[in-house]
Amino acid sequence: MRAGESAVLPSQNGVVVTWSAEELAEVRARLATEIRELNEEIAKAESEIAAGDVTDGAGDDQADAGARTYEREREIALTLNSRDLVAQNERAIARIDAGTYGVCESCHQPIGKERLQAFPRATLCVACKQREERR
Repeated sequence: MRAGESAVLPSQNGVVVTWSAEELAEVRARLATEIRELNEEIAKAESEIAAGDVTDGAGDDQADAGARTYEREREIALTLNSRDLVAQNERAIARIDAGTYGVCESCHQPIGKERLQAFPRATLCVACKQREERR
């Protein structure tokens, strides 16, 4: 979507859903800010994980080793989750750039504007998301 343009999508009930260029720029900025913050968290977590790998466990009992392993696995899982959120945000920005932001990837109907305002990474409308979750 180029500057000054707006996305106009027909909704399922016939009401026209319009995203102004300003609204799209705001969503894009919000997503970019979140990407930056997540990348900072990822870098911090990775350095903590690496620092934990270097520490010597000599003299630790099994409980200490188990607790350390649990914490390390938890940090790795959180880091992977953050990486997934970065990918989702990057995908949403790509959809804004391509002019397909707000269109359900499954049924190709508009995703509710309220849904996107609450969850800007959404790629499915509410009905398709509910169908997906039932599976």
